[in-house]
Amino acid sequence: MTPDYNPPADPIPILHADHELLVVDKPAGLLSVPGKGPALADCLIARLHALYPEVRLVHRLDRDTSGVMIFALTHHAQRHLGLQFEKRQTKKIYVARLAGRLEPASGEVDLPLIVDWPNRPLQKVCHETGKAALTGWKVLKSSDAETRVRLFPKTGRSHQLRVHMVSLGHPILGDPLYAPDTAADYPRMMLHAEELRLRHPDGGAHMRFRATTPF
Repeated sequence: MTPDYNPPADPIPILHADHELLVVDKPAGLLSVPGKGPALADCLIARLHALYPEVRLVHRLDRDTSGVMIFALTHHAQRHLGLQFEKRQTKKIYVARLAGRLEPASGEVDLPLIVDWPNRPLQKVCHETGKAALTGWKVLKSSDAETRVRLFPKTGRSHQLRVHMVSLGHPILGDPLYAPDTAADYPRMMLHAEELRLRHPDGGAHMRFRATTPF
């Protein structure tokens, strides 16, 4: 975590709210949950708690990632949604801008990941002790300088998309951890959680939430 934590102060866009769910468009640069110490206390769930005191965490997005993030408003919803994530019953779609031209136009990365303890919070590929991680990709537009892709994580490992793109030789532009040489050239990390599909905890109806990519 960088010491100069200066999250955006804009109001959090609410995408959906009902008796069980709260869905928001998380801004880049804001922690999902508090970090260590008072300097990192400002975070998405703390801001939402002021509006929805019953808000409960279901999943997280990295500080520098924007996009769709869902919260529960009841214990039942938290458990129901948590099981959907755990059993990989949700569908997550991200948009990213990568360094260089990614080829072929679609494919999958199947590489196990584990925390890089001497360099945490960085993660790394490890075939001996890593946990299974699978990411699909589809190229939307490309040039020699960069590639715009949709990413489809089938698992939810920490920094999964970021490390998998590095493993392909095409890091996410503006990533302060895995592509620090590009960070100065971009106002943020070019990774956005565009869409989330899941079942409503009250009745099981299929729900689709989407946040427009800001880059």
